Amino acid sequence: MVEQLLSDDATVASQQIAGMSDRGLRRLFDRLVELGAVRELSGRPAFRIYGI
Repeated sequence: MVEQLLSDDATVASQQIAGMSDRGLRRLFDRLVELGAVRELSGRPAFRIYGI
């Protein structure tokens, strides 16, 4: 997942990354946003786009 974030400008939580489920990825990205590690770029409640 870290490689995906570093290699692309932005990514979506619905992609299959590291074998995690969509729900697991959304929770992970929500937590990373809270910690300030990534930013949510789309401003939408659904189909969020994240970037560093």
